[in-house]
Amino acid sequence: MTSDLTLTGRHEGREAFGNLVRQVIASADQQAWREWWWCDDDFADWPLGERAVAEALDRWAGQGRRLHLLARSYQTVRERHARFVTWRVRWDHCIEARACPSASAEDFPSGMWMPGLCWSRIDAARSVVLCSDEPRQRTQMQQTLHGWWNRGTPSFAASTLGL
Repeated sequence: MTSDLTLTGRHEGREAFGNLVRQVIASADQQAWREWWWCDDDFADWPLGERAVAEALDRWAGQGRRLHLLARSYQTVRERHARFVTWRVRWDHCIEARACPSASAEDFPSGMWMPGLCWSRIDAARSVVLCSDEPRQRTQMQQTLHGWWNRGTPSFAASTLGL
């Protein structure tokens, strides 16, 4: 991780949360993360419909890159984030998505993990986020996300097949 990404610490409020997501996504290509995990109840508060976010994701995506998406439901993503849905279709080969619809909103994590950095939204109502580059927190977040991933089922397909 390069030194220009200094996001560690506590972030509070919807605006700070949105800015954190934008900054992390904007820096992804420079950071050259090959593996990236996103997790949220429904991604409603994430600025995924913004043109700059889609452009940054285009720069990041490519051969050998993998984005793991985990949500309780992707309905809000489909309804609110059209650019992201289009991006997801275009980059289907580097995205895996799972859903945990039976999970409780209170127990389901919200956060992001990538090599060298992770963040966890510890209070969704107030958008309080803890962002860390500490190995212990990154390992804990990675284990949490893998645990939920194993409980989930494939979801948010790039296309739907029908007869």
